[in-house]
Amino acid sequence: MALAGLAAHAQEFNAKVTLRHDKITGVDNQVFVNMEKSINELINTHKWTNDEFGPTEKIECNIMINLTSNNLGGDIDAYGGTLNIQATRPVYNSAYNTNLINYVDKDIAFHFSQFSPLTFDDNQVTGTNPLQSNLSAIIAYYAYLVLALDYDSFSPDGGTNYLKKAQNVVNNAPEAKGVSGWKAMESQKNRYWIVDQLLNTRFGDVRAFWYSEHREGLDSMAMKPEAARNRILGGLRRLYNVNRENPSSILMQFFFCSKVR
Repeated sequence: MALAGLAAHAQEFNAKVTLRHDKITGVDNQVFVNMEKSINELINTHKWTNDEFGPTEKIECNIMINLTSNNLGGDIDAYGGTLNIQATRPVYNSAYNTNLINYVDKDIAFHFSQFSPLTFDDNQVTGTNPLQSNLSAIIAYYAYLVLALDYDSFSPDGGTNYLKKAQNVVNNAPEAKGVSGWKAMESQKNRYWIVDQLLNTRFGDVRAFWYSEHREGLDSMAMKPEAARNRILGGLRRLYNVNRENPSSILMQFFFCSKVR
Protein backbone atom coordinates (compact mmCIF):
# COMPACT_ATOMS: atom_id res chain seq x y z
CA MET A 1 0.00 0.00 0.00
CA ALA A 2 1.21 3.47 -0.78
CA LEU A 3 1.72 6.36 1.63
CA ALA A 4 0.79 9.92 0.71
CA GLY A 5 3.52 12.34 -0.26
CA LEU A 6 5.42 10.20 -2.73
CA ALA A 7 5.68 10.73 -6.50
CA ALA A 8 2.81 12.95 -7.57
CA HIS A 9 0.04 11.50 -9.71
CA ALA A 10 1.50 8.00 -9.58
CA GLN A 11 -1.17 5.44 -10.38
CA GLU A 12 -1.84 2.43 -8.19
CA PHE A 13 -1.38 -0.59 -10.46
CA ASN A 14 1.34 -2.26 -12.41
CA ALA A 15 -1.09 -4.53 -14.21
CA LYS A 16 -0.67 -6.76 -17.22
CA VAL A 17 -3.74 -7.73 -19.19
CA THR A 18 -3.63 -10.77 -21.43
CA LEU A 19 -6.39 -11.62 -23.87
CA ARG A 20 -7.09 -15.07 -25.24
CA HIS A 21 -9.41 -15.31 -28.21
CA ASP A 22 -8.54 -18.55 -29.99
CA LYS A 23 -12.18 -19.66 -29.84
CA ILE A 24 -13.37 -16.55 -31.68
CA THR A 25 -13.37 -16.69 -35.46
CA GLY A 26 -14.21 -14.22 -38.19
CA VAL A 27 -13.03 -11.15 -36.25
CA ASP A 28 -10.09 -8.94 -37.28
CA ASN A 29 -7.19 -9.62 -34.90
CA GLN A 30 -6.64 -5.86 -34.53
CA VAL A 31 -9.88 -5.71 -32.53
CA PHE A 32 -8.32 -7.91 -29.85
CA VAL A 33 -5.05 -5.97 -29.91
CA ASN A 34 -7.00 -2.78 -29.25
CA MET A 35 -9.17 -4.45 -26.62
CA GLU A 36 -6.15 -5.65 -24.66
CA LYS A 37 -4.52 -2.23 -24.94
CA SER A 38 -7.69 -0.41 -23.82
CA ILE A 39 -8.12 -2.58 -20.71
CA ASN A 40 -4.44 -2.20 -19.82
CA GLU A 41 -4.72 1.58 -20.11
CA LEU A 42 -7.90 1.75 -18.03
CA ILE A 43 -6.54 -0.11 -15.02
CA ASN A 44 -3.04 1.36 -15.20
CA THR A 45 -3.78 5.02 -15.96
CA HIS A 46 -7.09 5.66 -14.18
CA LYS A 47 -6.63 7.26 -10.72
CA TRP A 48 -8.45 4.91 -8.37
CA THR A 49 -7.48 6.51 -5.04
CA ASN A 50 -6.46 9.88 -3.61
CA ASP A 51 -3.18 8.42 -2.32
CA GLU A 52 0.12 8.53 -4.15
CA PHE A 53 1.92 5.29 -4.97
CA GLY A 54 5.65 5.29 -5.59
CA PRO A 55 7.04 3.17 -8.45
CA THR A 56 7.98 0.32 -6.10
CA GLU A 57 4.63 0.50 -4.28
CA LYS A 58 2.40 -0.18 -7.24
CA ILE A 59 0.27 -3.31 -6.90
CA GLU A 60 1.41 -6.12 -9.17
CA CYS A 61 -1.58 -7.53 -10.97
CA ASN A 62 -2.30 -9.94 -13.83
CA ILE A 63 -5.62 -10.16 -15.61
CA MET A 64 -6.28 -12.90 -18.13
CA ILE A 65 -9.48 -12.65 -20.14
CA ASN A 66 -10.50 -15.73 -22.08
CA LEU A 67 -13.11 -14.97 -24.70
CA THR A 68 -15.22 -18.02 -25.48
CA SER A 69 -18.16 -16.59 -27.46
CA ASN A 70 -19.18 -13.57 -29.50
CA ASN A 71 -22.10 -12.15 -31.44
CA LEU A 72 -24.14 -12.19 -28.22
CA GLY A 73 -27.77 -11.34 -28.86
CA GLY A 74 -26.94 -10.60 -32.48
CA ASP A 75 -24.38 -7.92 -31.50
CA ILE A 76 -21.26 -8.68 -33.52
CA ASP A 77 -19.14 -6.66 -31.08
CA ALA A 78 -20.41 -8.43 -27.96
CA TYR A 79 -18.28 -11.09 -26.27
CA GLY A 80 -18.58 -13.55 -23.42
CA GLY A 81 -16.00 -15.46 -21.44
CA THR A 82 -14.08 -15.62 -18.18
CA LEU A 83 -11.72 -13.33 -16.28
CA ASN A 84 -8.90 -14.55 -14.07
CA ILE A 85 -7.36 -11.91 -11.82
CA GLN A 86 -4.27 -12.33 -9.68
CA ALA A 87 -2.67 -9.64 -7.54
CA THR A 88 0.15 -9.76 -5.02
CA ARG A 89 1.66 -7.78 -2.19
CA PRO A 90 5.30 -7.90 -1.04
CA VAL A 91 6.17 -9.36 2.35
CA TYR A 92 8.44 -7.11 4.42
CA ASN A 93 12.07 -8.18 4.91
CA SER A 94 11.80 -10.88 2.26
CA ALA A 95 11.94 -11.49 -1.49
CA TYR A 96 8.51 -13.12 -1.26
CA ASN A 97 5.19 -11.85 -2.59
CA THR A 98 1.92 -13.14 -1.21
CA ASN A 99 -1.34 -13.28 -3.11
CA LEU A 100 -4.07 -10.72 -2.46
CA ILE A 101 -6.46 -12.27 -4.94
CA ASN A 102 -6.53 -15.28 -7.23
CA TYR A 103 -10.02 -15.52 -8.59
CA VAL A 104 -11.80 -16.65 -11.74
CA ASP A 105 -14.99 -14.83 -12.71
CA LYS A 106 -16.82 -17.17 -15.07
CA ASP A 107 -19.59 -14.77 -15.96
CA ILE A 108 -18.41 -11.82 -18.03
CA ALA A 109 -20.09 -10.37 -21.09
CA PHE A 110 -19.53 -7.02 -22.75
CA HIS A 111 -19.66 -4.98 -25.93
CA PHE A 112 -16.35 -3.59 -27.15
CA SER A 113 -15.95 -0.85 -29.74
CA GLN A 114 -12.33 -0.37 -30.73
CA PHE A 115 -13.03 3.21 -31.74
CA SER A 116 -14.53 4.29 -28.40
CA PRO A 117 -12.26 4.97 -25.39
CA LEU A 118 -12.67 2.70 -22.38
CA THR A 119 -13.38 4.93 -19.38
CA PHE A 120 -14.90 4.66 -15.91
CA ASP A 121 -16.79 7.17 -13.78
CA ASP A 122 -17.87 6.36 -10.20
CA ASN A 123 -20.82 8.71 -10.61
CA GLN A 124 -22.03 7.15 -13.83
CA VAL A 125 -21.20 3.45 -13.84
CA THR A 126 -23.67 2.75 -16.65
CA GLY A 127 -23.39 4.75 -19.85
CA THR A 128 -25.64 4.91 -22.89
CA ASN A 129 -24.71 1.34 -23.86
CA PRO A 130 -25.10 -0.94 -20.80
CA LEU A 131 -23.33 -3.89 -22.39
CA GLN A 132 -20.36 -1.66 -23.30
CA SER A 133 -20.33 -0.14 -19.81
CA ASN A 134 -20.15 -3.63 -18.34
CA LEU A 135 -16.50 -4.07 -19.30
CA SER A 136 -15.46 -0.88 -17.49
CA ALA A 137 -17.65 -1.82 -14.52
CA ILE A 138 -16.07 -5.25 -14.18
CA ILE A 139 -12.53 -3.83 -14.34
CA ALA A 140 -13.41 -1.11 -11.81
CA TYR A 141 -15.02 -3.62 -9.45
CA TYR A 142 -11.90 -5.78 -9.33
CA ALA A 143 -9.58 -2.78 -9.12
CA TYR A 144 -11.42 -1.59 -6.01
CA LEU A 145 -11.53 -5.10 -4.58
CA VAL A 146 -7.77 -5.51 -4.93
CA LEU A 147 -7.18 -2.07 -3.41
CA ALA A 148 -9.44 -2.94 -0.47
CA LEU A 149 -7.55 -6.16 0.21
CA ASP A 150 -4.22 -4.36 -0.09
CA TYR A 151 -5.24 -1.62 2.36
CA ASP A 152 -6.81 -4.19 4.71
CA SER A 153 -3.50 -6.04 4.83
CA PHE A 154 -1.72 -2.94 6.18
CA SER A 155 -4.28 -1.62 8.68
CA PRO A 156 -7.41 -3.07 10.34
CA ASP A 157 -10.39 -2.51 8.01
CA GLY A 158 -8.20 -0.09 6.05
CA GLY A 159 -9.87 -0.99 2.78
CA THR A 160 -13.45 -0.19 3.77
CA ASN A 161 -13.65 2.87 1.54
CA TYR A 162 -12.69 0.80 -1.51
CA LEU A 163 -15.11 -1.97 -0.61
CA LYS A 164 -17.83 0.67 -0.58
CA LYS A 165 -16.67 1.87 -3.99
CA ALA A 166 -16.86 -1.71 -5.28
CA GLN A 167 -20.33 -1.98 -3.77
CA ASN A 168 -21.29 1.25 -5.54
CA VAL A 169 -20.29 -0.40 -8.82
CA VAL A 170 -22.48 -3.38 -7.94
CA ASN A 171 -25.46 -1.21 -6.99
CA ASN A 172 -25.22 0.82 -10.18
CA ALA A 173 -24.08 -1.94 -12.51
CA PRO A 174 -25.40 -2.10 -16.07
CA GLU A 175 -28.67 -3.88 -16.65
CA ALA A 176 -29.11 -5.45 -20.04
CA LYS A 177 -29.83 -8.78 -21.66
CA GLY A 178 -26.77 -10.96 -21.27
CA VAL A 179 -25.33 -8.98 -18.34
CA SER A 180 -25.14 -10.96 -15.10
CA GLY A 181 -23.04 -11.40 -11.98
CA TRP A 182 -24.26 -8.25 -10.24
CA LYS A 183 -27.56 -9.27 -8.67
CA ALA A 184 -28.15 -11.08 -5.38
CA MET A 185 -30.93 -13.24 -6.81
CA GLU A 186 -28.85 -14.49 -9.75
CA SER A 187 -26.49 -16.61 -7.66
CA GLN A 188 -25.11 -16.94 -4.16
CA LYS A 189 -21.58 -16.86 -5.54
CA ASN A 190 -21.07 -13.80 -7.67
CA ARG A 191 -19.67 -10.25 -7.49
CA TYR A 192 -22.59 -9.05 -5.40
CA TRP A 193 -21.97 -11.55 -2.60
CA ILE A 194 -18.18 -11.18 -2.44
CA VAL A 195 -18.31 -7.50 -1.55
CA ASP A 196 -21.51 -7.86 0.49
CA GLN A 197 -19.90 -10.46 2.74
CA LEU A 198 -16.66 -8.51 3.07
CA LEU A 199 -18.69 -5.58 4.43
CA ASN A 200 -20.96 -7.75 6.60
CA THR A 201 -20.01 -7.82 10.30
CA ARG A 202 -21.02 -11.49 10.30
CA PHE A 203 -17.77 -12.09 8.43
CA GLY A 204 -15.74 -9.53 10.38
CA ASP A 205 -13.24 -12.13 11.57
CA VAL A 206 -12.20 -12.76 7.96
CA ARG A 207 -10.99 -9.19 7.53
CA ALA A 208 -9.48 -9.19 11.02
CA PHE A 209 -7.50 -12.30 10.12
CA TRP A 210 -6.51 -10.80 6.77
CA TYR A 211 -4.76 -7.94 8.59
CA SER A 212 -3.27 -10.19 11.27
CA GLU A 213 -2.01 -12.72 8.73
CA HIS A 214 -0.23 -10.14 6.62
CA ARG A 215 0.90 -7.34 8.94
CA GLU A 216 1.38 -9.21 12.22
CA GLY A 217 2.21 -12.55 10.65
CA LEU A 218 4.00 -12.57 7.30
CA ASP A 219 5.56 -9.09 7.67
CA SER A 220 6.99 -10.06 11.07
CA MET A 221 8.15 -13.54 10.12
CA ALA A 222 11.79 -12.53 9.51
CA MET A 223 12.18 -10.69 12.83
CA LYS A 224 9.82 -12.57 15.16
CA PRO A 225 9.06 -15.93 13.54
CA GLU A 226 7.49 -17.65 16.56
CA ALA A 227 5.17 -14.76 17.42
CA ALA A 228 4.26 -14.38 13.73
CA ARG A 229 3.35 -18.06 13.39
CA ASN A 230 1.25 -17.89 16.54
CA ARG A 231 -0.64 -14.89 15.15
CA ILE A 232 -1.48 -16.77 11.99
CA LEU A 233 -2.44 -19.99 13.75
CA GLY A 234 -4.64 -18.12 16.22
CA GLY A 235 -6.42 -16.41 13.37
CA LEU A 236 -7.05 -19.68 11.57
CA ARG A 237 -9.17 -20.80 14.50
CA ARG A 238 -11.37 -17.75 14.01
CA LEU A 239 -11.68 -18.55 10.32
CA TYR A 240 -12.75 -22.07 11.22
CA ASN A 241 -15.61 -20.65 13.27
CA VAL A 242 -16.68 -18.33 10.45
CA ASN A 243 -16.68 -21.24 8.02
CA ARG A 244 -18.64 -23.43 10.43
CA GLU A 245 -21.32 -20.76 10.83
CA ASN A 246 -21.41 -19.91 7.12
CA PRO A 247 -20.81 -23.15 5.24
CA SER A 248 -20.06 -22.85 1.53
CA SER A 249 -20.00 -19.04 1.62
CA ILE A 250 -18.40 -17.42 -1.42
CA LEU A 251 -16.15 -15.31 0.83
CA MET A 252 -14.48 -18.33 2.43
CA GLN A 253 -13.93 -19.91 -0.98
CA PHE A 254 -12.63 -16.59 -2.28
CA PHE A 255 -10.24 -16.29 0.67
CA PHE A 256 -8.71 -19.74 0.33
CA CYS A 257 -8.41 -19.43 -3.46
CA SER A 258 -6.42 -16.24 -2.91
CA LYS A 259 -3.65 -18.22 -1.24
CA VAL A 260 -3.35 -20.89 -3.92
CA ARG A 261 -0.04 -20.52 -5.76
